[in-house]
Amino acid sequence: MGARLLAAATAEFAERGYAGARVAEIARRAGVTTGAIYSRYRGKAELLAEAIDAATSGEFDELFTDHRFSGRMEDILRIAGSHLIDRGTAEERRAAHGPGLLLESFTAARHEPDVTAMLRSRMGDRHERLAQIVDAAKAGGGIGDDIDTTALVTFCHALGLGFLLLEVVDLPLPDRPAWEALIGRLLEALAEPGPDAPG
Repeated sequence: MGARLLAAATAEFAERGYAGARVAEIARRAGVTTGAIYSRYRGKAELLAEAIDAATSGEFDELFTDHRFSGRMEDILRIAGSHLIDRGTAEERRAAHGPGLLLESFTAARHEPDVTAMLRSRMGDRHERLAQIVDAAKAGGGIGDDIDTTALVTFCHALGLGFLLLEVVDLPLPDRPAWEALIGRLLEALAEPGPDAPG
């Protein structure tokens, strides 16, 4: 029942938003009773949290196993930046539900304290994982030790969430070579200065 229920919840939240989603309709789509849902989840916010986890759970693992990752933690940041424009067609992005689900969650969080708490927890987990990546890159010299970890992680979050907003209106994205060149320049600026660097 778990996978079927989460697929039904993901579709319902993505189509109707958090406020419009109905537990009864999620139950109908999944072929279960509302009682079965409430026996596993305290309410819609908890069901939304698990649906988001299911839709995005492999994101960090994919970065670590990407064939372009050559062993330096800063390469993960490079790959993560390039993944922002590898989202497929608009139809494929809508079918995936993950980005839309996250956006719906942020909208609901303005009025629903349970959703706010859930998002704070999920974003806090992502912050910690990204901070570990940044700190490991600092230890290896790929990112300068004078760069504030929280500032860089916040920049990464803001960039990723900004791309979600661009998808809503389906704005054109930059060509991949131009985008990767920009990411490369940013990483060069973040790198530990060499012994011959001025200053």
